[in-house]
Amino acid sequence: MMIEPPIDKLVEKVGCKYALVCLITKRTRYLLDKKAEMLKYVLEHEGKRPVSVAAAEVDAGKVEARNED
Repeated sequence: MMIEPPIDKLVEKVGCKYALVCLITKRTRYLLDKKAEMLKYVLEHEGKRPVSVAAAEVDAGKVEARNED
C-alpha cells in the first residue's frame, strides 16, 4: 500500500485517476527498462520500489502528464 504521497494529492495534480495510473505506469516501466543505465539514480532512492519512485516524481513535479490531441 502506498501511503506517501497521498493518492488524492496526486489525482489533483494530474486531473483524474486514469491519467494518474497511466502516467505512473509509463514512468515505472521506463525506470525498470533503463535500470542499468540509471543505476546511480535508482540507488539514490534507497531501495524504494520503482512505483514509489514514479509517484514521488509526479508529486515533485518532475514528471507531468500531457494531453495530446
